[in-house]
Amino acid sequence: MAEQHTPRSLIVSLYGAYGRTPGGGGEPMPVAELIRLLAAVGVDAPSVRSSVSRLKRRGLLVAARTPEGAAGYALSDDARQLLDDGDRRIYEHPAPQLSEGWVLAVFSVPESERAKRHVLRSRLARLGFGSAAPGVWIAPARLYEETRHTMERLQLSPYVDLFRGEHLGFAATQEAVARWWDLTAIAKQHEQFLDLHEPVLRSWVAREKPGPGPGGPPPPDPEHAYRDYLLALDSWRRLPYADPGLPSELLPSDWPGARSAAVFAELHARLRDAGAEFVRKSG
Repeated sequence: MAEQHTPRSLIVSLYGAYGRTPGGGGEPMPVAELIRLLAAVGVDAPSVRSSVSRLKRRGLLVAARTPEGAAGYALSDDARQLLDDGDRRIYEHPAPQLSEGWVLAVFSVPESERAKRHVLRSRLARLGFGSAAPGVWIAPARLYEETRHTMERLQLSPYVDLFRGEHLGFAATQEAVARWWDLTAIAKQHEQFLDLHEPVLRSWVAREKPGPGPGGPPPPDPEHAYRDYLLALDSWRRLPYADPGLPSELLPSDWPGARSAAVFAELHARLRDAGAEFVRKSG
């Protein structure tokens, strides 16, 4: 999973974690600050600049001046919606219930626009949908709002109908789920996340144990906390999309998803705010 820490991905993770304010879009980040913050996770300045340019071309970042007049970049409206939708996946881990039902995406694309068919399939897969049949994709019902936002943002809604429902047969739902999703591949992603970041959590827990002398453990070093948190977030934020969060009764008994979610939640609780001190530090 380490190879997934591309400069573009890390910039998106950085804005998602520290580039927004509650109820707003956040102030633009100066280019010099982006370079400083990405250098802490091993990204050089030319890579930052080229990645920012690509994100700007994709409509995710917009050029803007900071209150001090420095050149910087802010999130576009589409990017804020994308990150707001992602928050529910990344930070909220409710116990899925089978009674919540499913959302179905049924699409039909004319042959003259077949390129959109590929975009639809790849986007539904990235949202966590499983393929139930040609042109019929399925996901837990709680993903409806995000799916609707995504289809509208990409101007794909004319080709898709969305339905809510429950599975009535004929195969047992657990057997059907194993056909609709590649559970082995998803479990492997959870295990890779645990291999990389569970030792990081253990090291932070060990630091917090009181020593033999007076006083409690030292506060986390802001740069260290920022680095470990941003890398964990950048690894984790893909997993709630690959794994749509299926009810436990439909999954193998040794499913690693709950454990990896717990590891990320602990890292988030311990490191996010400490890392914010490094982000706020003057360059």
